[in-house]
Amino acid sequence: MRKNKWFAGLASLIVLTTTLAACSGGSGKTETPAPSAPSGSTAGETGKTLDPVTLKIMMWGNRPADFDKVLAEAESRMKDTLNVKLDVVFVPVSDIVQKSQMALASGEEIDLIWDSPLVSMNSNIASGYYEPLDELLAQYGPNILATRPAEMFEGNKVNGKTYGIPLGASQYFGYTYLVRQDIREKLGIGPIKTYDELVQFAYAVKQKEAGLVPMLPSTSFFSEASFRSRFDQDTQIRRTQAMSTIMLYYKNNDGIVYNLLDEMEPTVWDWIVNARRMYQDGVIHPDVLAVKDYEGEFSGGKAAIIPVNDFGVKDNIQQALAKNVPGSKVEAVTFFDSTPKKNITNFSQWNFISIPVTSKHKERAIQFLNWTQEKDNYDLLAYGLKGKNWEAIGEDKYKPLDADYAWFPYLWIWNPTFERFDASQTDEVVELNRFIKEADNFEKDILTGFQFDSQPVLNEMTKYKTIEDKYYAALFNGVMDSQTGYDNFKSEAGPTLKKIQQEMQKQIDAFLKR
Repeated sequence: MRKNKWFAGLASLIVLTTTLAACSGGSGKTETPAPSAPSGSTAGETGKTLDPVTLKIMMWGNRPADFDKVLAEAESRMKDTLNVKLDVVFVPVSDIVQKSQMALASGEEIDLIWDSPLVSMNSNIASGYYEPLDELLAQYGPNILATRPAEMFEGNKVNGKTYGIPLGASQYFGYTYLVRQDIREKLGIGPIKTYDELVQFAYAVKQKEAGLVPMLPSTSFFSEASFRSRFDQDTQIRRTQAMSTIMLYYKNNDGIVYNLLDEMEPTVWDWIVNARRMYQDGVIHPDVLAVKDYEGEFSGGKAAIIPVNDFGVKDNIQQALAKNVPGSKVEAVTFFDSTPKKNITNFSQWNFISIPVTSKHKERAIQFLNWTQEKDNYDLLAYGLKGKNWEAIGEDKYKPLDADYAWFPYLWIWNPTFERFDASQTDEVVELNRFIKEADNFEKDILTGFQFDSQPVLNEMTKYKTIEDKYYAALFNGVMDSQTGYDNFKSEAGPTLKKIQQEMQKQIDAFLKR
């Protein structure tokens, strides 16, 4: 799916920032009601043409071929009301951290800027670079509020304030195994419904498909034993805000931070031991830690199973595999339980659009974003020129027509109300994505709104990350002996991780008291 490209870019940004210091229909029943519009709140409501303003917007990525045509159409639509021109600056993903930091620190006049808590947003807020938006949203942003469930705002405040508009089309991240469907069918194996059946398929590939790696996990959270936590609906093991792995984790909904180096979780240990067995049996790629582009390996026809974020099959993978292996087919296999209230979420988002305090056009910036949260305008900026870049399929699906307008609403306008589903996806995938859009389908995490401040343990975080990089992927992909690896990991990192856990629990206890 097109939306996966934002995850790949964000992953690159996380790696960059680690060296410097690492997700579509209705919005749910608990929407914030749109306030009555005060005089002058939106030019369209009053019929008044505002004075001309040029908004400077900074985001990462490459400028799409048809972007200027789309901007021209947007500016034409706004000419007699908001009267806004858009100066959109695209910065290469490798440079965005440095350039955005320089721009904010120097006081450069920027009106809107993309940021993420996984990159630099929390430190930028602490440095006073971003304007609190609550009053501006109440006065000028009724559409912004109405197109997102209230939980999206509640779950992403910092110290009780909104410093960035949450950008997302779901309240929970979907995860999937991509499987070579043509190989499964060739081996006479039926559709995969359980993890045990997935493993059985992997062993069948090992036995009967010489030269094809049965399973290729990645590193960090996408290590095999770690990835399985996304389908743990019984214990509800999930990552904390402190790190991208599950070494510190939550379970159930009790407000407690658990530590795998303090006491190993039996369920996680079973996952680790299982990964070790599969690695020793030659089911997991023998050089899994050395593979830099595991999706590329799959697209090249070299692996039968990989883990990915989101539901469904990514367009680029499907197309590349079909080119490299004529006649091949890919299917998405997920073990997500879509029973309402079965899964816990804190409604955290990874993408935000913020207003620097140096902006001289804060009100107009919010008015512009409010304008983008109307269906026709959202369609224009999200998908491009209708009939040229895309076509509508029903009320909530779309079909891309060319590659001249890359999909990137996650950088500035993404919301769960107007985001369309890719019409190429199966009905099952569409229904899963429709399910995770709705806030009411999830149990609310009691830590919704909690933000971990790592400053008190910044040295410990840096020290721990160095040790974790040495052990985590190897342990969770079965590359090293489970017991020996765990014991060494605990010996080297245990005291440091304990300090991080204690600081985090201290902050959580204070949050819950408030």
